[in-house]
Amino acid sequence: MSLPSAVLSPLPPGDHRLHGARPPVDLEALGWTEVEHTASGVARSPSGVEASYAVRVLVRHPPAYTASGTLCVEWLNVSSGAEAAPEWTYLAEELLRAGHAWAGVSAQVVGVMGGAGSVAVDGGAPPTSPGLVGSDPQRYGDLAHPGDAWCHDVYAQVARAVRDLVGADLVLAVGESQSACLLSRHLVSVHGPDSPFGGYLVHSRAGALPALEPDGQQHTMAAVLAQPPAVLPDDLVPTLVVQTETDVLGRMRSLPARQPDGPWLRTWEVAGTAHADKFQIDAFEELLGCPTPVNRGQQVFVLRAGLRALETWARGGDAPPAADPFEVVGEHYATDDLGTTLGGVRTPAVDAPVERLSGFAPEGASLICQLFGSTTPLPAGSLRARWGSAEEYLAAYSAATEAMIAAGFACPEDRDALLSEARPQALTQDQDPSWISR
Repeated sequence: MSLPSAVLSPLPPGDHRLHGARPPVDLEALGWTEVEHTASGVARSPSGVEASYAVRVLVRHPPAYTASGTLCVEWLNVSSGAEAAPEWTYLAEELLRAGHAWAGVSAQVVGVMGGAGSVAVDGGAPPTSPGLVGSDPQRYGDLAHPGDAWCHDVYAQVARAVRDLVGADLVLAVGESQSACLLSRHLVSVHGPDSPFGGYLVHSRAGALPALEPDGQQHTMAAVLAQPPAVLPDDLVPTLVVQTETDVLGRMRSLPARQPDGPWLRTWEVAGTAHADKFQIDAFEELLGCPTPVNRGQQVFVLRAGLRALETWARGGDAPPAADPFEVVGEHYATDDLGTTLGGVRTPAVDAPVERLSGFAPEGASLICQLFGSTTPLPAGSLRARWGSAEEYLAAYSAATEAMIAAGFACPEDRDALLSEARPQALTQDQDPSWISR
């Protein structure tokens, strides 16, 4: 008996409205193909009710001769009301060099039909989104989503269809923030022997799990965070959880759900990182209106290494390396003399610091700024006292980079990119924040 799978119908070229803040990748120049599809079928809710659906999925895949056979299916994030693909932004470099196909699935109703977002950029009330249907009825008028009670089956059915389309033999589920929360629920309550997913990358989950079915049409982060904390299965399927400082003690409050590694579970808590950061927002940072520069931590490199480790693990290779958790004392992180969090996955930006990287924003900052954390320059005088000279600082930064790669928390191909983020000029530019504009 064949399992239910979506029917894919390609849409004509046009604006898929899935644009990030960073410059887009020229996929055509790399020989990749990008096609948007309508994915339709009949889904079943956890309570057993069937409903028709027609959502969209954006598929990006390499030419056959470079394809790895792995497909990463991103549960598109809808916290702003409009859909976004944060994991494509963080992982694109690794996807491209590894030859992994990627698909972004409109799994939740607000992205398709519209509804309330969970986070406002301007600090006011969360916006109401028109969804794809309302924003472009000519292109998307035939879409229909029955509601988030059916989101899990929709996601799985679309994943099966794209797997068959691109000829993948391994499918990984990936998602960040609200999407990570839904993936966590999927793992706990939905994943079974017939699941299309051979591994999960859960990025920035809350300690709480969403209800299996929402009270109304859609899941919201307020409703998610009101639920009790819950752990994930550790013996089910290769699962890598990546958490930032904001996620463990901040708004996502995952500390009560912290659990040890298990046979099929690894958790990486990454020091000096925030739920979202400069890499994600890029040149649009000023539009957030945050009181301090947003977090400039190096989680992007950890995420790339995490995807590589998860894919190896899901194919029968070694498990990802174990990582120390953050050191927590009561309700706060233990910190060093500069205020940097102790424990967790270490990066050169925190082990050879010239600035204080935090997952938290100053008190009174808007919700969006709280999610983006902060970066505080350190006085040049204290840096010179710490490092002695720019040469000594660069030696320490280089050593920390090599240690990160050797430990498996960064890919060797990212060595030059990591080294390029060294900031020896900070030792001579006291009280001049211009160097932080990167």
